[in-house]
Amino acid sequence: MKKYTIQNKPFVVPTTDGKLIEEHFGNATDKNTEISIAHMVAPPKWKEPFQTPAFDEYTYIIKGKKQFIIDGEIIILEAGQSIKIEKNTRVQYSNPFETDCEYLAVCLPAFSIDLVNREE
Repeated sequence: MKKYTIQNKPFVVPTTDGKLIEEHFGNATDKNTEISIAHMVAPPKWKEPFQTPAFDEYTYIIKGKKQFIIDGEIIILEAGQSIKIEKNTRVQYSNPFETDCEYLAVCLPAFSIDLVNREE
């Protein structure tokens, strides 16, 4: 039995807001996983509602810029920068800029919609 897994066909999460989400490892691809790793592209002017996830989220910006509002503080990351947001922290993710933002997101424990706790 091999002790590695190569992911050639990530699960593309259906979205309605123009954001590309390709989960390489996580609950959509491997059910019982402890971590999720996703490649994402947020289009210009994209944003999500505020949320208080029950997981730590690590984000690495590959291209463009991404805005975070964390406990009322606005933080803008650019290509080459990364951030860890601890679980149970209120945050809003957005790309209010004119170009795509490409990034990697790693969640621990693995991303699950029932752990996001999005505000209406």
